[in-house]
Amino acid sequence: MKNGIHPDNYRLVVFKDFSCEESFLTKSCAPSKETIQWEDGNEYPLIKLEISNRSHPFFTGKMKFVDTAGRIDKFNKKFAKFSKRKATDGDAAPAEAEAPAE
Repeated sequence: MKNGIHPDNYRLVVFKDFSCEESFLTKSCAPSKETIQWEDGNEYPLIKLEISNRSHPFFTGKMKFVDTAGRIDKFNKKFAKFSKRKATDGDAAPAEAEAPAE
């Protein structure tokens, strides 16, 4: 490994998955302005997670939809015009096929 490319300020940090309320304590150099009191009574920096191995469907084997800030609605609104156009094109194709040929 190259010298001088890794940070030296590793410390104990609590990572908390807010989708399933699970927390774990590990070393990290990620910056954080918030702190939380851990099970041992000490206070550690807090890093908030939306998803971790405790809530991800790959690790849990359960499908759980986590809609963060309306991402599903935003996706549906963005691509709604494509689904309408496809439905319209699909309706027009059979009508043309039934028309008698001259």
